[in-house]
Amino acid sequence: MNRPEKLNALNKTLIEELSKTIDDLSENPDIRCIILNASGRAFCAGIDVVYKSKLLEESQRSDSARTGIQIREKLKILDEHVSSLERCKVPVIAVVHGLCLGAGVDLITACDIRFCAADAIVGVRETRLAIAADMGTLQRFQKVCGNQSWVREATYSGNDINAETCTAHGLFSRCLENKEKAFEAALKLANEIAANSPVALVAAKCSTVYSRDHSVHEGLDHIGNFNASALQTEDLQRAVMAILQKVKAVYPKL
Repeated sequence: MNRPEKLNALNKTLIEELSKTIDDLSENPDIRCIILNASGRAFCAGIDVVYKSKLLEESQRSDSARTGIQIREKLKILDEHVSSLERCKVPVIAVVHGLCLGAGVDLITACDIRFCAADAIVGVRETRLAIAADMGTLQRFQKVCGNQSWVREATYSGNDINAETCTAHGLFSRCLENKEKAFEAALKLANEIAANSPVALVAAKCSTVYSRDHSVHEGLDHIGNFNASALQTEDLQRAVMAILQKVKAVYPKL
């Protein structure tokens, strides 16, 4: 993300371009992993208040019920933009530094993997602005971390939380010395992920996201149906031969 003068706060242009870029990369057969990071001194300071105010202004109708319907439709569009990260066929790694507030938390909880720099500060600031987070944080944050008490403490208080605490509670899997070190670690992991079969990566992400929201038995049925065709891929033979020959397997793009 590259809106450093506004601390990468999400406005119409940024969130639409981000969503379109992720969707395009998802359909690009050459892409096997994506890193989401940001320029400047903050990852994302939330949604741009001018943009949010304009959305509300454009939604005004003759009565509160009609206005509410218009607002809901606009919020659904924002939800879809954020969810592009989760819909993406390939894994997405978020690299967080500096402030990650409000909509920034929506973005990173929609990613597959999260790394942070030691200066990262996370906050569900919506609560302090007299609203409830409405672009994915309330739905994904608790599933990412699993600690209901801590997630609710963070959400209900709106307090800022440092990188060490967030990592200890599972929001981040790694906390590095600075932004550069965090990106280097993410790039190394991205290359390791990209070395795997693209068929396996698509299947693994698809099933992981599906299984999070379904029972174990439903998840097993889902991956069973997927692997009924995926296990017939030539990539399986390539992987076995690479192990036997002690060489690195090379897989064709999707």
